[in-house]
Amino acid sequence: MTNKMIVILGATASGKTKLAVRLAHELNGEIISADSRQVYKSLDIGTGKDLNEYIVDGRIIPYHLIDVTDPEKEFNLFEFQSGFYEIYWDLIHRNVLPVVVGGTGLYLESIILNYHLPPAPPDQELRKNLQTRSVEELQKYLLAMKASMHNKTDLENKDRLIRAIEIERARESQSSESLQKQQLKAAVFGIRWDRAVLRKRITARLRQRLEEGMLEEVQSLHMAGLSWAKLESFGLEYRYISRYLQGHITYQEMYEQLNTRIHQFAKRQDTWFRRMERKGVAIDWISGDDYILLKERIIKYLND
Repeated sequence: MTNKMIVILGATASGKTKLAVRLAHELNGEIISADSRQVYKSLDIGTGKDLNEYIVDGRIIPYHLIDVTDPEKEFNLFEFQSGFYEIYWDLIHRNVLPVVVGGTGLYLESIILNYHLPPAPPDQELRKNLQTRSVEELQKYLLAMKASMHNKTDLENKDRLIRAIEIERARESQSSESLQKQQLKAAVFGIRWDRAVLRKRITARLRQRLEEGMLEEVQSLHMAGLSWAKLESFGLEYRYISRYLQGHITYQEMYEQLNTRIHQFAKRQDTWFRRMERKGVAIDWISGDDYILLKERIIKYLND
């Protein structure tokens, strides 16, 4: 199992986590989450942590990079990659199979394609200067340094734009030799449903999460001190529920707009995965929840 790992990716509501946990249970593995929102504590229902899925036959399957930071703090790609490598090598040394699961394409690419991410401590002088600029000016600044920028979230949020500029400036100052990391051997499997089926799964899961108390979760986070602006930065569920709780839209408008945007988000995830394939990432696609086929292919990979 030297340097090997399993990566299971898929769009939101594809059921990838449940399959990954079952595999980890049967193959002596542990889960490493590649989800940019599940790193935050207290963001549970809206991020779809579904921690009950990590219990199989009464046994809790160990998981990592979930609930690792407070929502008041920023968590970035460098911190994810650094945390991942530390966890990965610990699992390998313990002869435990790393099973990476998630839908955040940028996080997945950073480990599969061995992104070079240098340390980029906050530069207060730079931040002070950049804060005076508009979002449009910051976008042009970042794209001038990184024309291939694909993370649209970073392009929409001023604080994340500034952080991305800090990281790019740090990257430019590093020599390529100092940034080399050992290449890991990743077998990447994708969970894919017929589009009509996935649409039904997305809508059903949204209804379920609302019934489980997603509105109450957002309200509690705000009452605990998180601003509406901060909550909106955590993604679609928190954005539209925050707007509803502030009285900007009705409940029906919130539900319909959120449902539509989650469907659009799933399409963007699929577009990202196709782009990964064009960049040379071989993804072995599994239809639906065919666990038997998925396990067979993974065992073949491990035995090669």
